[in-house]
This record gives sequence, C-alpha cells and structure tokens, in this order.
Amino acid sequence: MTTLRTIQPVAIDRTTRHLSATTIKNGGVLPMLWRQITAEFMKQWRLPIFSISTIVFPVFFFIIFGLPHARQTLPDGTSVGRYVMASMSAYGLLGIAFFSFGIGVAVERGQGWMKLIKATPMPSWVYFVARMVMALLFALIICLVLFPVAIIGAGVRMPVMQWLTLTISLLLGLLPFTTIGFTVGYWAGPNSAGPIAQFGYFLLSFASGLWIPLTQLPRFVQTIAPYLPTYHYAQIAWSAVGANDGKLATHVLWLIGTTLIFGALAVWGYRRDQGQQYG
Repeated sequence: MTTLRTIQPVAIDRTTRHLSATTIKNGGVLPMLWRQITAEFMKQWRLPIFSISTIVFPVFFFIIFGLPHARQTLPDGTSVGRYVMASMSAYGLLGIAFFSFGIGVAVERGQGWMKLIKATPMPSWVYFVARMVMALLFALIICLVLFPVAIIGAGVRMPVMQWLTLTISLLLGLLPFTTIGFTVGYWAGPNSAGPIAQFGYFLLSFASGLWIPLTQLPRFVQTIAPYLPTYHYAQIAWSAVGANDGKLATHVLWLIGTTLIFGALAVWGYRRDQGQQYG
C-alpha cells in the first residue's frame, strides 16, 4: 500500500504533464483558457454574496457619501464627486481581490479543487490566469456601473482620456492585491481565510483614507498609512481624477514591490500546498 500511495501521484503527474503538453501542441490551450474564464466568471456571478457586495455596495456607498457633497471642492480644487468616485471604485475593486482570491482559493483548496485540477489535462497556470481575468472583468463591471451613476447623479465631468486613465489605473493597480489574495488563500485555512480577508480588507481600506479623508483620521493612522499598499493604490486613483500629490512614481514602485513580495509568498504557499498533497 505504501508503494501504491507513493507511485500513484507520480503517475498521475506524469500523465497530466503529457496530456497538457499534447493539448498545448494541438492548439487547444486557448479554448481551454476561454472556457475556464467563463466558468470562473459565471461561478462568481451566481454567488449573490459576491456579485452584489462587489458591484452594488460601492455604488450604494458612493450615493451615501458622495452625492450630498459631490459639487463641493477639496482644497486642491478637485471636486468631491470625483474624489469619492475614485475612492469607492478602488474600494470595490479591492473587495474582488480579497474575497475572490483570499476566501475563494482557500475554500476551493479545502474542497479538494486543486487536487482535481492536478489530475486533469488543464495546466495549472490556466486556472490562475482565468481567475485573474475574471477579477478584471468584475472590476470593469464596477467601473461601468459606478461611473454613469457619478455622471448622472453627481454631475462628474472629465475628458475621455481622464476616464480611460482612471479605469486603466484601477485595473492595473488591482493586480498586486490579487497576489495578496492568493497569499491568504494558500496560507490560511478555509475557516480562517474569511475573517482574515474581511478584517484586512476593511482595515486597510479605512486606514488608507478610502472611507474618510486621511486628514480627518487620527494622527497615528496618518503616520502608518504611507506604509500600506492600499494607500498607494488610492493615491494612484486620486491622481487620475486630479488630486495629484506629485509622488506617482513612488506609489507605482510601492505596488510593484507589493506584487513581488506577495507574489513570492503566494508561489511559496502554492508549492507548499502541492508538496503536502503530492510530496
């Protein structure tokens, strides 16, 4: 029995690699990737707790916090409507990273989903790429829903290129936080990932000024905020709508560093998880 348990995973792994190589050689990887993207998107779309919270809540909070003061201006001349719109957009996109990746991956690990993927012809990278594309699609939906609300309800007006800059900044800035989500998903258990992701999501969003401007927060929060990746993500979003603090390069470097550090932790956690299952 010991011999069988030792050989079986190796045999499955070799077979999987052979089938994966054959699939790629025959040009079947793109349809496979497309089907996986569709499956990931529909899986999340059919979960009201995810789709409603990530799409509806940012719009709801913008209506509450943004509309009453939308036509006022900040000391630097940026309209409150633009500022809150960028804040709530970033807040909504962060929820995708923490909930879909942090909680979702941990739950799927607990259900044995990664074991099933390992035993199929699908390359592991297809799963990860599909999940990231799914996150970007939901992020784009948030923008497409929230932006018209800001235009119609708050009278937000910007040149087309500024809208595109904001959208691209939000989407690209989301990628570092998917690595944080993967890190939570691979290092936390199915039961602990939820509280960790939720606590991290709300705490980081609050301490970065997405809910209340940093100038109105306690001094110690203002002191630690520049050391949080969400702070730099928020600053990039605010810069896109005109609230530029002149440190855009610093904010970008912080997010690149976040990607490298948590990307390495996520890969380490993935290999650790694979080693426990098949080592």
